[in-house]
Amino acid sequence: MHYAETHFKFKLPWSLLYRPWPEIFTDAPFQFVPGKTPLLWIVVRDAHRFPATVKSLEISIRRLDENSPDETRRFDHLELKADQPFHFFPVGIGALEPGLYEIFPKVVACRNGKERTFQRWNFPGLKPSPLKIQVLRHELPKPEGYAAGEMHCHTYYSADHVEYGASPAVMQQAAEAVGLDFVNFTDHAYDFAFTVEDYTKEAPSASARFQNLKDEIAALPAKPLLIAGEEISAGNSKGENVHMTALGPASYLPGLGDCGRYWLNNRPTLPIGRILEMTDAPCFAAHPLQQMGLLEKFIFRRGYWKTADLHLDAKHPVRGIQFWNGIRDEGFKLGRAWWIDELGKGNFLLPIGGNDAHGDLNDTTFVRLPLFSLGNNRHHVFGKVRTVVKGGSLPLASAADAASATPSAGTPRNAPSLESLQQAFSGDNCYITDGPALWWEHDSDTVKFHAQSTQDLGGGFRYIRIYGRRILAGGKWAVKEEICPESLVAASQNETITVHSSGYAYLRAECETASGRFALTSAAKCSP
Repeated sequence: MHYAETHFKFKLPWSLLYRPWPEIFTDAPFQFVPGKTPLLWIVVRDAHRFPATVKSLEISIRRLDENSPDETRRFDHLELKADQPFHFFPVGIGALEPGLYEIFPKVVACRNGKERTFQRWNFPGLKPSPLKIQVLRHELPKPEGYAAGEMHCHTYYSADHVEYGASPAVMQQAAEAVGLDFVNFTDHAYDFAFTVEDYTKEAPSASARFQNLKDEIAALPAKPLLIAGEEISAGNSKGENVHMTALGPASYLPGLGDCGRYWLNNRPTLPIGRILEMTDAPCFAAHPLQQMGLLEKFIFRRGYWKTADLHLDAKHPVRGIQFWNGIRDEGFKLGRAWWIDELGKGNFLLPIGGNDAHGDLNDTTFVRLPLFSLGNNRHHVFGKVRTVVKGGSLPLASAADAASATPSAGTPRNAPSLESLQQAFSGDNCYITDGPALWWEHDSDTVKFHAQSTQDLGGGFRYIRIYGRRILAGGKWAVKEEICPESLVAASQNETITVHSSGYAYLRAECETASGRFALTSAAKCSP
């Protein structure tokens, strides 16, 4: 639950979160690649109910990696009129030298003749938290021919009683700032089925709202590529609601099971298998083993993914498991273990990373307890965990295409398309990362693993571990993976490790930089 909605009251006369003001806060991408000048957005929500004017902005800038005095920059006489459900006002804050920064914004706004000053936001009862950004010295490492993307995030089409996201335009600019090639918008299937004006009122057509998102994307620049995907609530093998994401389905896929609009009537709309039959788009198990409370399980009838839910024998099975969902928590550990267990069965599913960000460009604000309290953390930041897939980035088809694209400094003139990405995810070569590059190349008898980092990402590696599963006598596979002796400790920023693949069913790798940035590869098949 992110970008916190504070005005919904279920028609009750009270709410500790309710104020007769729009939500007003500032947000900014968590990092800026070379060549991108830092900017932030002043976000104003529900101003159609509570019109207001943003008068001015003041930011105090503190550099964290260098002993230098704080700097103040003022933006007076903004006079930004807000009277719509969503406003995202961009403010270029000027150039910053490469480094780590905390930014403390102060917004002055006026409503009904009353002027108020907000530190970062006007969320009731929530202590202000500074924006934290890193201006990079170097381009993010990425091998040629790969495309890096955000695989799980939400726009303002995901809006309900407690949360909402940013506009596609804002998220595209943020994607360019943080260094993404593509973004898969995975708005909730159930939110498409309800109106923004009244979250409990069914929309005339969920398909029409899904098409609206596609049309909004089509009106924006071609790069970074934006994709209208979905997060579908589907029924698992036990009749419980689980979430599945789809990469660019041709049409809307229904799933209202745990939407929260029907009180305790939260049975799945359709089972996973039926939804897979309705689309050719690559589909992924979303945060499959993310832990939840008993109340959530009971009220929303939510459950966990099982092997049977992957439908691996079907014509169109689930293609991967998104077990990295912003942070390496218990859900990550359990999901990674499940993925490894599936590899041991010969099920070469792709590892997928995403952030489940609803806007959340810098940190996460959320409703902790509806009507009562809010929270803040940095668990689900847009673009922080990337999925990097081989074959997703193809050369531009023509001179006209090249002229319409404006690559970042140092970026080759290539761009992904929906078709190239869907084809890439049918392959087996990808990695997930919050910083370093880690990928493999396979020939007849060896697998080469390449690891690259930069000073921005912590420099050298604490470790690069190669994992393999042995083929035993009789052709059976070992019960557990083993760490290959070629693995390294305290490695440099650029390493290549060659492993002879004879005797292994598959090989894969994980690495961590000195500052804790992590990456993990898909499995390279070794056996015939």
